[in-house]
Parts: sequence; structure tokens; C-alpha cells
Amino acid sequence: MGLGTKHGIRDLALPKSRNLIIKAINEDLLQDPNILGLFYGGSIGNDTTDLYSDIDLRLIIADAFYESYRLNKKQRATNWGEVLFFEDVPSASYSTAHFKTFVKVDTFYYQTRDIHPSIWLKNIKIIHDTNGFLATALEKSKLLSYELREDKFEMWRSKFFAYLHEGYRRLKRKENYYALQCLDRMRLLMVAGWYMDAGIEPNSPTDWAKLEGERSQLLDWQLELLTHWDSGRDARQITCVIQSIIPEFRHVQQKLSDKLNLAENPNDIDEIIKLVF
Repeated sequence: MGLGTKHGIRDLALPKSRNLIIKAINEDLLQDPNILGLFYGGSIGNDTTDLYSDIDLRLIIADAFYESYRLNKKQRATNWGEVLFFEDVPSASYSTAHFKTFVKVDTFYYQTRDIHPSIWLKNIKIIHDTNGFLATALEKSKLLSYELREDKFEMWRSKFFAYLHEGYRRLKRKENYYALQCLDRMRLLMVAGWYMDAGIEPNSPTDWAKLEGERSQLLDWQLELLTHWDSGRDARQITCVIQSIIPEFRHVQQKLSDKLNLAENPNDIDEIIKLVF
């Protein structure tokens, strides 16, 4: 059974449903004097929404009221429509509400001290900005660009080596799903390496969002490689795919190393890889 077209009509109406929730959010929050800032990130901030885009809502709360608002985050979301269920960690500063219309809202609560220029603030849609600090942060953020750093590079390749070794151990234990998870992390690390080489901030370590499909910033040949690196849970297939990733990893890690002017010994890389292959 595939996804088919059962919900085709519903899906075509998702932008309208999303806009209705955004309208309810703005009407609810703009009249609240304790909300100093309201902006949207993600695809709304980038103006790249499609049928299935979420609402990435960001709120700046007056310091004296922050904790009470954070604790009331789930209840607040019920003002915006009929919530079907929540994804929520009570101690966290964020909450995700899934609405009956199949629209999802990710809400983050911030204090003013949490807002500072960042690559992630380069593309936001500001709705409310009491003191102008959001506009200032946005202008300064636009001047920022991704910078390759040695510590990030070392973390990137050490994680790749770790998943390579762990995948071997799990296959030997016949823990194939665990090995498949290691392979998935290695694929995602390869994408991170490509992004670092291109001067693009990588996603978080477990996030595949916008790395495939029409919104991907990868080149065609990179997307093609990802396709070839597909695998089921068969141990031999997992092994073959991991082995096929190694040449491209060597290439990318050498390019990044050269950009950082690091003195590399290829034998060190060989020694790590030869413990598996």
C-alpha cells in the first residue's frame, strides 16, 4: 500500500489551511504586550513554501513573563485551531502542535538575550518587533557567511570514522538496523561535507530536511550518489554501500583539509579505514 492519492484534495488545500492558522496566530499574539517579537523562519521566512511546509514560529517574550509563557506553550497553541496532538518536552523552550488540518506548527520561545546575529537569522519574516532589535539582528545576520573551521572539520571526520567502525561492530553482531542507522549517519555526514566545501552551513547531525527534492542545494551528481548509496537491511548490501562511500569521503576530506591548510598524512586515514576494510 502506497501513499496514493487518497488525501490529494486535502493536500491541495494545505496552503489555505496553513494561512488560516497563521492568521489566527497573528491575531492572538499581536495583541499581547508581553510578546516583544514575533517572526517566522524556515520556508515561510525564505519564501519557499510548498504544500507540506510547516509553520516555524518564533516568539520573543518579556523576561519577567518568559517562564510562565513557556510553561503554557501547549495551551497557547490551542488558540490557533483544533490541535490533534503535541510533540513536547515539558522542560524545553519549544513545542510542536499538529493540527487536525494536517498543518504543523513548531513554536520556539525566546528571551531578548537569546537573539543575536546568526546565519540562521538571515532569512526570517518579521511580523512584530517592539524595540527594533529583530530588525537589527536581521541586518547584521545578512552580513554573515559560513566559515569553515578546523574544530568543525575534525568533528565531522571523526564522526564519520566512528560510524564506520560502529557499523562494522553492529554487522558482526547481526544488529542490522543499528548498522543501517550508522550508514544513514555516514550519508548525512557526506552531505555535510559537500555543504561545508560549498560554503553552506550544514544541517544538524540528524536532519535530512531540504537535502533532497526540489529544495536541495546539492548538485545533480551529488544527488545521484545519494541515490546509489541506498540500502536495505541486508548485511552484504550495507557493507557494499559503506565501502562505496569511502572514495568520496577521502576526496571531500582532502579538499576540506587543503582549504584549512592542514598538514595531513594519508597513512593516518588509511590506518583508520583498514580496521574495517
